[in-house]
Amino acid sequence: MERNFVCSVIKHERVVTTLPKAKALQRNVEKMITLGKKQDLTRLRKAIAYLRDKDAAHKLFEELGPRYADRPGGYTRVVRLSEFRVGDGTPKAILELVDNKVLEQQLEAAAADEDLDQDRDED
Repeated sequence: MERNFVCSVIKHERVVTTLPKAKALQRNVEKMITLGKKQDLTRLRKAIAYLRDKDAAHKLFEELGPRYADRPGGYTRVVRLSEFRVGDGTPKAILELVDNKVLEQQLEAAAADEDLDQDRDED
């Protein structure tokens, strides 16, 4: 479960989960990003062994490592949501990477969809 969660955070840069799980696994995500800051074969092999996903490991070393190269730590944040999980009432949270572009991409995609809808309505 831990490896899959860390892999999902690296791939998507933002994951909605429960608050206790986000706090517990934040440490593992931070360690993997620290591993990806220096480019060498040993660190790449360690990342692939932990993540068990070559695509996520390559994203870690090619995108995330250089992005956080000057940052001494604190690559993730946990944001509490006002919602609770249905069934057991556990508080929900978002574990996301700092300086991600996920929200901007979603807003751009929504704006593009609205433009397409307006163009279709005019025709």
